[in-house]
Formats: sequence, C-alpha cells, structure tokens
Amino acid sequence: MLRRDLHEANRLSWNAATVAHNSHKGDQARFLREGGSTLFPEELALLGPLAGKRLVHLQCNAGQDTLSLAALGAEVTGVDISDEAVSFARALSRDSGLPGTFARADVFDWLEAAPAGHFELAFCSYGAIPWLSDLGPWARGLARTLAPGGRFVTVEFHPFMWCFEPDAQGRLQLTYPYAGGAHVQTSGVNDYVALSGAGLVPSGYEEGVKDFKNPHPDHGFQWGFADIVGALLSAGLTLERLEEYPYANGWKGFPGMREVAPRRYALAEDVPALPLMYGLSARKG
Repeated sequence: MLRRDLHEANRLSWNAATVAHNSHKGDQARFLREGGSTLFPEELALLGPLAGKRLVHLQCNAGQDTLSLAALGAEVTGVDISDEAVSFARALSRDSGLPGTFARADVFDWLEAAPAGHFELAFCSYGAIPWLSDLGPWARGLARTLAPGGRFVTVEFHPFMWCFEPDAQGRLQLTYPYAGGAHVQTSGVNDYVALSGAGLVPSGYEEGVKDFKNPHPDHGFQWGFADIVGALLSAGLTLERLEEYPYANGWKGFPGMREVAPRRYALAEDVPALPLMYGLSARKG
C-alpha cells in the first residue's frame, strides 16, 4: 500500500539532510566541468553505452550522478522528492554546463504522469529502493515509461545488510523481509556523507556542517530480493543480469570497513564477508 503520508515526512527529512551532505562536497560544478564523475564502474557496466540515450534517473538526489551520466552523452531527466535536492541539481546543471531536466515529485506521482514508452533507460541507485512503500505500482510505472527494448538498471545496497546492527558484528537488528515492506522509522536521514568522508566525495571532502542532527524522522521500507525481482517480473520486465558484491561503493556505514580499491569498502577483516550491494538489469520486451 502506498504511504504518501510517510513519503511527505521523508521529503522533510531529506530537505534537511541534503544541506548537510552538500556542505562537504566543495565546488561540485567545477569538478564536473573539469571532467570529474561521481559514478562507479558497476553501474556503468550495467548501463552500457549512454550516448544519445533518453535516461530517467529516479530518486536522483542532488543530481551529481545524473549530470555525470549526461557528461557521457545521455539525455537525462532526474526525479526526486526533495525540494532542496532538486533546487541544487538545477543550479549544478546550470553552473557545470551539463544539460539535465529535473522534476520535484514523489516518484510514484511522477511515474503515473510520465510519458509512456519514452525512456530507453531508467536508473536508480544506492539507497533508493528502501524508500519505496509499494513495489507494485513502482515497477508497473517503470515498465510503462520504458520504450520497447528499454532497460531498468540499479546498483543498490543489499537487503541482507540491513538486518544487522550498525556494528556489523553479527547481531541481528531486523528479521530478513520475507514478507516484504516492513516499515522502519529512524530519527532522520543522517549525515552519511560525513561518516563516509572521501568515499562519497571524489571532488574533495570538506568539513562543512558538524554534528548534524536531523529534526525530521524518516521512514524506510525493508524489501527482500524476491520482493524486488518479483515486482519487476510481474510488471512484464525480463531479468537480464543479476550481480552481488561483497563490498560497498563510497559508503562506510559499519565501523572498521576497509578500502579494498579506490572508494570501495569491505567489512572489517575479522567479520565474515557479506553481500553489501547487488546490481541488476531488466528489459522491457
């Protein structure tokens, strides 16, 4: 069931957090103008060639990845619920000289109104799907807005990871979501950029806001692999590729995580390897 009331609460939480996040990122427009990119190899491998492709980036946050995709030749549209994020993305597009269209909307509302069969690629990544209160209308909306032969691509944090306490020492926090859609409320979107440091700021980390406390709680939804893949299949998409990764790109959410490649982090050496991300590609027939 769609929970637009909780989506609205999340909008407020993201508005507050986005200001803190961008305070650490310095002159992002210059970084992009000089050829910098915030993308990782995993999503680029799944997306494939981008030149001339019509691409919608759902839950695009403040537009850094969206405009990095534009720099590779995609014709990009970014969608996000946060007023602060979309305002920043529009300014970043203007100041970087990279073209992009950005819409401020709940992703479910946007998918209902989006042009049918228009986009060749739909994309979301890194903490997008856990904000969705109902996967059915989301997946059907994706399928409707994709052109024949179009693809949905995501690289996302693994659902198994969210079961564990933040210390990742094996204490289960939540039951794995076999039933799907478990509502999880926390004290607000945190300053995960500050926690991750340079891993999430290839443009150069700056101290920015210190000791951020979000005044607005947030509401997530714990979905399992079967829920996510099943929703895409039920919407008529065909699964093309599915990958799991024992590391996280950019994010150092557990203590003791170690860098195993540039901006790629695995769990501490004394913790068993767990899947921290997955990637998938699904095609519309």
